Amino acid sequence: MIRRWWRAYRGLRLGTRLALGLGVLSLVVFAVVGTVLTAYMRDYLERQLADQMKLVQVVQSKDAAAHGTVERKPYYGWYTAVYDVSDGSADLRTPAEVPADSRALTALALTMARSDQDLTRTVRIGGHGPYLLRACEVEPGVVLVSAAPLGDVEDTVRQLVTVQVVVFGLALAALVVFGRRMLRRGLKPLSDMASTAHGIASHDLTESAARLPLRDGGRDGGKEVAELRTAFNTMLEHIDASLAVRAEAERRLRRFVADASHELRTPLMSVRGYADLFRYAAAHAPEERERHLSRLRAEAARMGVLLDDLLLLARLDADEVEAPLRWEETDLTELVRQAAESFRAARPGHPLTVTSGPASVWLRLDPQRIRQVLDNLLTNAAVHTPPGTRVCVTVSAAPGTARVSVADTGPGVPAADRDRVFDRFYRVDKARSRDRGGSGLGLSVAASLVRAHGGTIELGDAPGATVFTVTLPAAGR
Repeated sequence: MIRRWWRAYRGLRLGTRLALGLGVLSLVVFAVVGTVLTAYMRDYLERQLADQMKLVQVVQSKDAAAHGTVERKPYYGWYTAVYDVSDGSADLRTPAEVPADSRALTALALTMARSDQDLTRTVRIGGHGPYLLRACEVEPGVVLVSAAPLGDVEDTVRQLVTVQVVVFGLALAALVVFGRRMLRRGLKPLSDMASTAHGIASHDLTESAARLPLRDGGRDGGKEVAELRTAFNTMLEHIDASLAVRAEAERRLRRFVADASHELRTPLMSVRGYADLFRYAAAHAPEERERHLSRLRAEAARMGVLLDDLLLLARLDADEVEAPLRWEETDLTELVRQAAESFRAARPGHPLTVTSGPASVWLRLDPQRIRQVLDNLLTNAAVHTPPGTRVCVTVSAAPGTARVSVADTGPGVPAADRDRVFDRFYRVDKARSRDRGGSGLGLSVAASLVRAHGGTIELGDAPGATVFTVTLPAAGR
């Protein structure tokens, strides 16, 4: 039974449970207050009656000393008895107003004979109900015992208890009813947040690019609810941000897969086409066969470069425990000089100048990968500018960092494309052929390699020019 009630209680709403808890607590408080008040009232009335009996016994003691017994009639319902007490026995003087069962009066008279002060007792006399007994010594060996009924006191106490039950019951009912309403109003912000949470749960989160339309914008509930509301809305903002990041990652992944498939399909189709040519007799001529084989090797090499770049990007993105970098102390100025010499040999139509502040800049880095970064930036400057465009490489050092800037005086990067130049497979000039424009991975590889070294790469905003600045930490990793 108790377990079933407990399960039913746990199934109630929080406001109802709080209201019931408040009612039980109030009931306990009312019970304690009522008990204390009733006990105090009973004690007060009995003390008042005892004081009244004391005053009456002053007169009765004089009457008993003068006549041997109390000749004055006591109050209605009261009893008076005078006892001669000696040798452990008490003899009642007659005539006396005593009940049929006077053993309680006799016992109190015997006790009074051994006491130095007046005594009071509350007893129940058979057939008459509760009585308050008071005993006093009239003279040595003579004891006066008076008995006053407690019926009026009991009636007053019962009326007080009845009034308390009625008043406390009404107060308890009002407290539960109005307390439930107040609690419901106070808990309404929590109900609103629950409704918001249910709305979010029913929202289609597969549309990850869509912002969650629900927020809790209430202002009631106090400081604690305000803190909960702020945390709730902050959580929703975090969910929105996470969904946006996921949507962007999915979009980039789909675009990456599509671009990678497209980039790999072209050389594969070329390889397939040249392989099919070998089925024809004309392809068996030595000069024809050599030309086809040369094209096959070129397409295979192009595919190999593309796959190597993709593998390198994947390893850098995975942040492997053993990073694909071989660290050693290297002179950055010497690396720039070597890259410049290779560029001049391969791109004679683009004048190149190198400006170096310090004679040498020693850093802890992977020389092969930083050389790849420099080659990619120089190649990017050559393929995206017309012949005769000047290219400048600048090396500088500052406390804790070293910088390499690759600038050209070409047409520059349009403002609409500046934020995406480091995206994979992205080309500013969509019409440029792959033979001239590359696969669109050069800047992505450069950015990933620079980040792997703990550095940054930025595109400058100088008008009429394109400036890429690589910043590397002096201490490396």
